[in-house]
Amino acid sequence: MKARGTSLGAVLGLALVLFAWPPSAAGQLADLQLRFDRESDSVRKAKLLQKLGEAQFEAVRQAEKAGDNSTVGLTLEKYRDNVRAVLNALKKQHPNAEKQPNGYRQLEIQARKGIREIAESLLVAPEPYKPPLEIVREDLAAMDDELLKLLFPNRPLNKKAANPPPPEKQR
Repeated sequence: MKARGTSLGAVLGLALVLFAWPPSAAGQLADLQLRFDRESDSVRKAKLLQKLGEAQFEAVRQAEKAGDNSTVGLTLEKYRDNVRAVLNALKKQHPNAEKQPNGYRQLEIQARKGIREIAESLLVAPEPYKPPLEIVREDLAAMDDELLKLLFPNRPLNKKAANPPPPEKQR
C-alpha cells in the first residue's frame, strides 16, 4: 500500500518510534517527577510514587556504578521528600487511615522499599557520604512507623500500658 509515495509501514514505523519508544532514564525520571508534583489527589500521588521511586532507585544504582555519590545522596533525599509530601497529602485528604487505607498501604510499602535501598547504598558509600544517607534512612523509618500507627491504631505496640503488670515476687 502506498500513501502518496510513502509506504504505510514506514509511516507506522516512524509513528511507533516517535510515540511509543521509551524515553531516556533521565527524561523519564524528570517526567515522572513533574507528574508527581502536579498530582493533587493523594491516593493517585501515592500510586505514582511507586513508579517514580523505582526510577529514582534506578538512577541511584547508575550513579553508584559511576561513582557519583553526590547524586546518590541528592536523589535519595528527593525520594524522602516525595514520601513526606505524599504522607502529608494523605493525612490532609484522608485523615482516617484505618477506614481509607488505600494510599497509606502503597506509601508504607514504598517507605519500606526506600529503607532497604538506602541500606544497600550505605554499604557501598564512602565514609563522608554516609551521615546524610543515615539521616534519610532515619527519616524514612520514622515515617514508616507513623504510617503503621495510622494504619493500625489499635495495635498493642501503640497502646501504652495503663497499669503495668506488677513485678513478680522472687521466692
